[in-house]
Amino acid sequence: MTLIYSFRFLVFFMMLFSHLSLAQQRPNIIFILTDDQRWDALGFAGNDIILTPQMDQLAREGIYFQNAFVTTPICAASRASILTGLYERTHGYTFGQTLQEDYAQQSYPEELKKYGYNTAFFGKFGVNYPGFERLFQEGESYDRNGQFKDRRGYFYKTIGADTVHLTQYTSHQAQQFIRSQTVEKPFMLSLSFSAPHAHDPAEEQYFWSESVDHLYQKGKFPKPQIAKDKYFEDLPEYVRKGENRTRWHWRYDDPDKYQASIKGYYRMISEVDLEIGKIREVLKETGQDQNTVIILMGDNGYFQGERQLAGKWLMYDNSLRVPLIIYDPRHVGHRTITSFALNIDIAPTILEFAGGIMPESWQGLSLADYVIHENPALERRDFVVEHLWEVDIIPASEGLRTEEWKYFRYRDDPEREELYHLIQDPFEIKNLAGHADYLAILEEMRELFRRNAALLESARITD
Repeated sequence: MTLIYSFRFLVFFMMLFSHLSLAQQRPNIIFILTDDQRWDALGFAGNDIILTPQMDQLAREGIYFQNAFVTTPICAASRASILTGLYERTHGYTFGQTLQEDYAQQSYPEELKKYGYNTAFFGKFGVNYPGFERLFQEGESYDRNGQFKDRRGYFYKTIGADTVHLTQYTSHQAQQFIRSQTVEKPFMLSLSFSAPHAHDPAEEQYFWSESVDHLYQKGKFPKPQIAKDKYFEDLPEYVRKGENRTRWHWRYDDPDKYQASIKGYYRMISEVDLEIGKIREVLKETGQDQNTVIILMGDNGYFQGERQLAGKWLMYDNSLRVPLIIYDPRHVGHRTITSFALNIDIAPTILEFAGGIMPESWQGLSLADYVIHENPALERRDFVVEHLWEVDIIPASEGLRTEEWKYFRYRDDPEREELYHLIQDPFEIKNLAGHADYLAILEEMRELFRRNAALLESARITD
């Protein structure tokens, strides 16, 4: 009997060990999304003013995507694309709508459940979907509180008896979640910081904690590029009178306001960076740092006075280009990737790290294999850009970007087309759409956009 019990115990132990080993082989995944962080608001991107040591370290030891873009430069639609792996033209979601249930059921958290992951989300979900509590096994969705027109928009959540900044609150929730995890099951944690988004109803716009108050006190930030009157005057009237201009007045329309806004924006990013460091310390304390993949991305780009504009929404690279970093501690080693990487790639990338099979409906590519020195996006030559929200204060627009060319048009004014040779004109200053010498290229880009847009529309699920 003793031998039988010993044998059974040995079999049980081997099965348990095998189960634990499988869980440990599959990495934990943390996806960090910042709100309105433009691509160059990062030390590693060559910005010698901003202080982002944690993000820079992730980039130095991981994969840095030099040409990362969102396909739609607005938080609601971009976040839906991140969630579903689909273009806006396919999932059809933007502000004022509800995400269709069929697309929510094909989202990355739903897919991860099939592979035994414990999923959690903390922060700004940004997608109107009534099933949020079912989508993630743990989580809380919150954003800036619009009923407050002052600092309380960012300071209304509490840890114990203390009211704290939303950035600190999100970090605290992440740390608590990580400490609660066990090796029996891998986890996928989505963290969505509201920072560095301005608190729009407030006069001061940008708010941060005392922990970063000392940063950027001295020195003067350089003026924005292409901010002269002529660049503003070249814009169509509906842009000059739209929300991009309104918010420029809120933040940048005199030198002192510009300096205060940029410093506030940078402090908010540095505070996110500080909290990332705390989260990584908890990973180390709990012994999970060597098996946790970290992905960091911005939800859209941002105008900081270029063309005398603020905000995002338009088809210029200022509002499309974002930071993107993948750090895998199992494959440490830096690579800078110049191929296009998109927001629709996040869901496939997360799923591949989890060992899952990508649904055929997803339109992005997995970037995971860059960590093992492969080049999965090398053949991507172009992508559609679009902002389809129909609202009076922001003109809807759409187009196509390649490595060499950018084409776009405004949906309510299709005769207004813009074409830029990005190699010679990276700031998108000289519109070639009206030049006879570039008529063939204009027609080619227009037709390529038309075909790609039609394919994306044909993929929509209809009732």
